[in-house]
Amino acid sequence: MTTLSIAQLLEDASIRLHHPQNNGRMEAQLLLGYCLQKNSSYLLTWPERLIEQETVQIFEAMVSRREQGEPIAYILGEKEFWSLSFKVTPDTLIPRPETELLVELALEKAKERAVIADLGTGSGAIAVAVASEKPDSQVYATDFSQAALDIAKLNANSNNISNIQFFQGDWGKPVAKISFDLILSNPPYIEENDPHLQQGDLRFEPSSALWAQQQGYADIYQIIEFSAGSLNPDGWVLIEHGYQQSQKIREKLESLNYQSITTWKDLAGLDRVTGGRKSMS
Repeated sequence: MTTLSIAQLLEDASIRLHHPQNNGRMEAQLLLGYCLQKNSSYLLTWPERLIEQETVQIFEAMVSRREQGEPIAYILGEKEFWSLSFKVTPDTLIPRPETELLVELALEKAKERAVIADLGTGSGAIAVAVASEKPDSQVYATDFSQAALDIAKLNANSNNISNIQFFQGDWGKPVAKISFDLILSNPPYIEENDPHLQQGDLRFEPSSALWAQQQGYADIYQIIEFSAGSLNPDGWVLIEHGYQQSQKIREKLESLNYQSITTWKDLAGLDRVTGGRKSMS
């Protein structure tokens, strides 16, 4: 039975995974490091180490899945966000770095002992990140998918977060009787027939968490309307969205008399989050 070294496995996988949009070497190191429960420094330090056949087979299967385009996060079953580790499955969106802007803004806007909602929580990344930084606040997280909520609960527990309550249902309906100081959401905002849905990682992620009716605005508008009746005076709603959607979202906020309406750009310089403050009057 042929035995392969770390160097041989990485070389072969790097070639197989090479793609203009991916770093094949880095992805190969991530996958092999996961199989061996070792970091990249170990792989570079011990390239001649021979790997047992059973581990080689597991690694080869993971590389094959990645060759087919399956996201690394689903293959590994985990993703880092806000320096925290999150379990992810095909029932949840994969947390993305640009969403950390929403967390940053939430921490900036949240007052002491705030009551906060994360609508459409998915893996729970936003709710858990905010709750971890605001332990004196109470966070309410909703999702229509019970499977996603189950993952979100696991992520709260694994990160030792106890100040979140989870509710199954459509956007704000499960928490309609609660008044909030801050409402957050990263809702579906892609247009139904957008060709990007058939490209890259999006092919594997839950479509219900990606696209929305009304050219991608239906869920965003529903959240804004819910927030208008559920925010405390001076409370904020903050919504992540596509880079071309900020103008219509600002217009919707204006139509409902929100104040201090602002759009914030992500690190790529693209419009990413728009929000408004409920009037004190």
